Amino acid sequence: MSFAFVFPGQGSQSVGMMRALAAAEPIVEETFAEASEVLGYDLWKLCQEGPEELLGATERTQPAMLTAGVATWRVWRKHGGGLPLAMAGHSLGEYTALVCAGVLDFRTAVELVRFRGEAMQAAVPLGQGAMAAILGLEDAVVEAACHEAAQGEVVQAANYNSPGQIVIAGAAAAVDRAIELLKSKGAKRAIKLPVSVPSHTSLMQPASERLAERLASVELRAGEIGAIYTVDVRKHGSADEIRRALVEQLVKPVRWTQTIQAMIADGARVIVECGPGRVLTGLNRRIEKNKEIEMLAIEDTESLQRALQACRSEA
Repeated sequence: MSFAFVFPGQGSQSVGMMRALAAAEPIVEETFAEASEVLGYDLWKLCQEGPEELLGATERTQPAMLTAGVATWRVWRKHGGGLPLAMAGHSLGEYTALVCAGVLDFRTAVELVRFRGEAMQAAVPLGQGAMAAILGLEDAVVEAACHEAAQGEVVQAANYNSPGQIVIAGAAAAVDRAIELLKSKGAKRAIKLPVSVPSHTSLMQPASERLAERLASVELRAGEIGAIYTVDVRKHGSADEIRRALVEQLVKPVRWTQTIQAMIADGARVIVECGPGRVLTGLNRRIEKNKEIEMLAIEDTESLQRALQACRSEA
């Protein structure tokens, strides 16, 4: 089938997320209840009532986003949605893709991403790291400015989200210097994100090492669907290759633009975002301008039906 699925990561969460789909589909709250048993707190209540600051804490955001994506996928399958030709996830979303592809057990994944979030926050104390979105400049200009602004600290391109949109990350002071430099070079926008963990940079090396130890004992099965890993824009079949991609992902940039381009080159004509929000759908439309390739997001029963119809026509 010539459609693909993508799963969002941190930044797509919001208080009240998944409410519309859950109102029509009991499986959503059932999936959250399953995750809550693992976590020891009511994840659905946190997602519906907040507070926003607690939902935004990395070790809570990651299980919330994973569970939301898996719940949406379960709704898709319940309604007869087929298996895509490929999957991909943006950062944390790779774990959601692995669960939905049948590679990783859901309960195991919930505990794993909580550990990942804790390890990431422990690697860089609160307030010492930062991320910023840079709009309107070529990749090479952003990369050169990061090199110039580093001054012995770390600031690097962390997410290649779409042409003209890069997220940089690193030590807070170095990110501030890079923002000012990039504004002087003509960036349309250079804004700090409400994130304290400088993901996908060398500052995550301690977290990467802890994650490697944890992953060594996690069972990974042969999946039904191939996942494209953003660290090298390739599919990996063996458990050891998948573990290596997940570990490297913490310290290397997310190559989202190339990942979507690879999906389209493989024959995808519909790309469906599976999880709360439409962040990836917006990026995907900037990456691929061909209007014959549909970019859809499942948010409620109406958008679910649109996606089902679009993907059935591509069967």
